[in-house]
Amino acid sequence: MCETSASGLDRRTFFKRTATFSAVAATGLATMAMPTLSYAAAMTKEQRDAMTPDEIIASFKEGNRRFREGKMIEHDYRAQKRATANGQFPAAVILSCIDSRTPAEILLDTGIGETFNARVAGNIQNDDILGSMEFACAVTGAKVVLVMGHTSCGAIRGAIDGAELGNLTGLLDKIKPAIPRTKYDGDRKGSNYDFVDAVARTNVEMTMEQIRANSPVLKKLEDDGKIKIVGSMYHLVGGEVEFY
Repeated sequence: MCETSASGLDRRTFFKRTATFSAVAATGLATMAMPTLSYAAAMTKEQRDAMTPDEIIASFKEGNRRFREGKMIEHDYRAQKRATANGQFPAAVILSCIDSRTPAEILLDTGIGETFNARVAGNIQNDDILGSMEFACAVTGAKVVLVMGHTSCGAIRGAIDGAELGNLTGLLDKIKPAIPRTKYDGDRKGSNYDFVDAVARTNVEMTMEQIRANSPVLKKLEDDGKIKIVGSMYHLVGGEVEFY
């Protein structure tokens, strides 16, 4: 079964459209919409391998645009389930928060088999998540590591307010270094969500730095141009995923 996007493109146009976009983008005249990550029931190895990290990021941006405009692809999840039963070829690994309002697959309008997803309060990195990212990129071939924070993050507010609760205390301790590093002239309290959001952005930046510092595997892949490590913030109001 072949899915179509809002622009009516099907799977057979995937490679031609991606190549055309690359050529047009090189001239600075890229005005057409990017393709989605796949139009078929699931992403194939050929589709994934044909895309550059920048094209994958552009596809995420386009997917988020569809999400905000209510024009999401009608995914056939049962077909995607069947298509991925014997193998998977995701294009990216996404590290995001456990917040119930921030499901990355939905916000970026992707389907089964298109992204690896790791979720932990405050979208922090640790050894287990780094190992998972290394598997995603070095073993399976994902080309993008996307760290996604979000506005009004409870974990960030908890770190600012010095919350303590069992194992959560240690998790919040990993966020706290982002607080003094955040430049902000207003009220530096958890009750001020402008400050919470500023710290959340800093936390994303620090997580990206820590991924590079703590994973020589991912750092080398990035240095060799095989992957990109990028940050983003999801805005609960409006629904935009802001990439940076």
